Amino acid sequence: MTTPFIIGVAGGSGSGKTTVTRKVLETIGEDKAAVIVQDYYYRDQSHLTFEQRLLTNYDHPHAFDWPLLIQHVDDLRNGVPIDMPVYDFANHTRDSRTVPVVPAPVIVIEGLFPLYDAALRDMMSLKIFVDTDPDVRFIRRLMRDIAERGRTLESVVDQYLTTVRPMHVQFIEPTKRFADVILPQGCNDPAIEMITARVANLMG
Repeated sequence: MTTPFIIGVAGGSGSGKTTVTRKVLETIGEDKAAVIVQDYYYRDQSHLTFEQRLLTNYDHPHAFDWPLLIQHVDDLRNGVPIDMPVYDFANHTRDSRTVPVVPAPVIVIEGLFPLYDAALRDMMSLKIFVDTDPDVRFIRRLMRDIAERGRTLESVVDQYLTTVRPMHVQFIEPTKRFADVILPQGCNDPAIEMITARVANLMG
């Protein structure tokens, strides 16, 4: 392949996007894929106080650095390596570290909003929406935020009711109409097999 096969994996928080991405990588080989994690592309907030950062709505499209994300996908598509940013969720701002990502035959963009921006969608060869029941998504998010992001139970519940759920209904759920494939109940093995078979066929 001279042009990378770009896959967008979208869905609500806790829907199983990472699991779908991992299944795809296991099938085609991690050395043949470059993964862009949209969660790492939240805007830098180092110019704000910690108290101001706490007010950020991370489930709104405006929380992301879209120009940088689109530029990085375009760079990889054209064979240019990138330094993917890292986000510090404990301090609510971008970390000083970066993750080097090299071009590959397959590029996977995983996150809440890969299907939100038209310019990003136009680069994609395959658009996937991971559709999972709200109660399952909430439980997964609760466990992740407490274990990995140092959050309290109260803060996770408050954020879910205040921003996560309404933003999902307003912004994330509507992007389902742009998907080529909708995976019901999260990681669906038959669907994953179909997706990876198509990618493998295109890669020869």
